[in-house]
Order: sequence, then C-alpha cells, then structure tokens
Amino acid sequence: MDEYFSRDVRFSSIPDHVDGSRTNLISRWSALGRWFVERGEFGLDPYQKVSSGRIGPETNGFLRDGTPISGVNFASQDYLSLSSHPSIMRAAAQAMERYGVHSAGSAALMGNTSLSVALEDRLASYLGFGVCTLFPIGWAAGYGIIKTLVRETDHVIIDVLAHACLQEGARAATANVSRFPHLSTDAVEKRLKRIRGSDPRAGLLVVTETLFSMDSDIPDIAALQALCHRYDATLLVDCAHDLGALGERGLGVLHVQDMVGKVDILMGSFSKTFASPGGFVACNDLGLKFALRSSCGPSTFTNAMTPIQAAVIDAALSIVDSPEGDERRARLLANATLLRDGLAAKGFTVMGQPSAIVPVVLGNASISRLMTKYAAEEGGVVNLVEFPAVARNACRWRMQVMADHTESHVRSMVEIAVSARTRAVCRESELSALDNEKIEELVE
Repeated sequence: MDEYFSRDVRFSSIPDHVDGSRTNLISRWSALGRWFVERGEFGLDPYQKVSSGRIGPETNGFLRDGTPISGVNFASQDYLSLSSHPSIMRAAAQAMERYGVHSAGSAALMGNTSLSVALEDRLASYLGFGVCTLFPIGWAAGYGIIKTLVRETDHVIIDVLAHACLQEGARAATANVSRFPHLSTDAVEKRLKRIRGSDPRAGLLVVTETLFSMDSDIPDIAALQALCHRYDATLLVDCAHDLGALGERGLGVLHVQDMVGKVDILMGSFSKTFASPGGFVACNDLGLKFALRSSCGPSTFTNAMTPIQAAVIDAALSIVDSPEGDERRARLLANATLLRDGLAAKGFTVMGQPSAIVPVVLGNASISRLMTKYAAEEGGVVNLVEFPAVARNACRWRMQVMADHTESHVRSMVEIAVSARTRAVCRESELSALDNEKIEELVE
C-alpha cells in the first residue's frame, strides 16, 4: 500500500489554508504554501505544469516539482491547433524582423504599429461592428471594459458563472452587482424590471458569455439583447471560447443565433483559438473606442499589444476565415463529439454541448485528485478544476480538445480515464479505512 495521504491533503481547499486573521499580509498565505508543497509530495498537485516543447496533441513536460509527464494532451487551449502552424510562425518571424519584439508604449501614446491598427479594422469587419479596440491580454479587455463603462451608481447584472475578469471588473466598478442564476433569462428580466423601477436614471449592464468554459453551455443571446433594449440596459458578451472554433467562418454562437454584430458590446480573447495572448472589445460607437484608449486603466496605462502578437492573430484570422478553418473546425467538433460519447459510454457525466471544452464531473476533491494523479502516470495530461472555481463536490476535468487530435488520441484518453477512475476508487476506499483506524486510535 502506498504512503497514507491525510484527509487534509485529499479534501481541503485553498480557502481552508488562508489565515485572514493575521495582521502580516504575507504570512496569511504561509499555510497555503505548505499545503501545496505537501500535495506535491504525494503527487496530488497537478497545477503549474510546464511544457518542454511545442503545444500539440501529445506533450512532454513536468509538474511543478520536476516530476516528468508525457502523453496525450487534453490540457492546452489551442483549439484549432494553430500555435505551431507554419504560416503563423512565418508571420511572427517577419513581424519581429520588421518591427522588433516590443510595442514600447501604450496604445494611447506610441505603442501601436501599423499591424495592430490594421488588425483592429479587420476584426471590426469580421465581427460585424463599426470599431474594435485591442488589448495586450484578454483579462484586461474583460476587466477594463466593465470598469470603463460602469460608475458607482450604476448596476451590473452578471451570470454567476461569468469569467473571473468580468466578475472582478464588476466588483471594482460598483457595489451594485447582482449575480443571476446561470443561463436564467427570466432572472435577468426580474432584476432589470426591479432595478429600473427603483432607479430609472442608473446605467444597467448585463454580462454573459457565448460559451461558458466550465460547463460548455450557452445562453439565449437574442433574448438577453431584447431585454436590454426593453429596459434601456447595455449587453456585454464575452466570446472567448467559441470565436474561431465554432460556427460558420468561426463566428461561433453568435452566428448560430443570428446575432453577429447585433449585441451592444462584444469582447473576447485570442488565446484559445488565435495562437496568441491578447483581447479585444468591439462595438458600434467611436466614443467608446476613444474611452478605452484614454480612460481605461488596462489599456491607457499599460503597453500595447506587441507587433508579434498582432501578426500572429492576423495570420490566425486568415486561417480561421478560410476553407482550412472550416476543415479544422470540423475535425475539432468530430474529436469533441467522439470524446464526449466515449466518456459517456463509460459512465462519466459529461456536461454541456459539443465544443472544444469537454467538462467531465468527477465528484469530491479526493477522488478527483487521485484520478488526475493516475491519469498523468498513465499518459493522460488533463486539467483539474476544484473549489472555489466550482462547488466543493463538483470537481471536474476541463478537457480541451484540438483539431489535430486523432481518433487514437481520443480513444486512448477514454481508456486512461476509466483506468484512473478504477484506481482512484480503490485507493480512496483504502484511505477511508485508514482514516477510520486512526479515529479509533484517537478515541482509545
């Protein structure tokens, strides 16, 4: 039998190890550091993995403590497998040769290049909007647009599962934040009606996503936009996880729902499909574009997107909006469907709709950590999502599919998942028996 894992290592979570009672701000986190080290000693810390080569459907790398890992890769966000595409790497090299590697200034001053200006215009046209504004990272776009739009007296009505950058932007902008039950259009209407009735002069911002990254499900965008028109509210939609990867021309859920260019404000990131960090905000108001340039901290007071980023994103967009993009999206969807069906057939609970994200519910923290450990040992690299990112007993693998995965990769991952589950259940049973023995010893 392997060494005994304490219940603390198996079941506790980040909030359990943060001591807010300490006056020293650094020492509040000391116990958390010790806990993560202990998790690592038992192979139960799958975070901060490191790649030692290009991102692809198979990977080599190591865990935070140096333990080597290799095998099929369902842990990387490279949905169309563009991060090592030859034409994109050539574009990066050409941009570096002409412009160097650094923007060397904010977009409000001298940080833009002709590449980034042209990319803004191209994206606006592609997305069906009048103007588009680039950000160096996607987080900055989500946080920055809310912080720029919303004043202290305004209200934000936001899906409870919206991305952290949107949640934090809302809390930073106003205390008037109302989180509505996931995907509930009725709950949005009730809140809009109540707030507008009591505060007719306030600005109202409704925030949602096209494809939610933890559950792979989608809201009714058209219905939400209609509600915003009715109550003089503004709709902000985050399309980070489906833009480029789903729908005709890669226009995702908005195309499926006939809402391309029809939402008030669209923001997103490039890091999932377009092979680069970066984000954007698109709308039809030139004034908002200038506001994001001049009055948005994450844009005004930080360096602009680098020329290499702009060149990579532009080259990726050329592939996304082409027959090759259509073919890659078809392969991606086929792989995702095969993985979902294969896991479901083996008794796993698979959430949401077919997309590059395949959320697989595992259960409590102990089983989930053990399964992730055993999967890595058997050549399956996956990401574990735990509390507080999800409910305590709803831990899951957020498996991320690529266009370049093969049927063999997918079937191998299903077999690994089944084996990891069997081993984890057996080991957890043994550990629970040891827990009972230790409790009996303490009682005696």
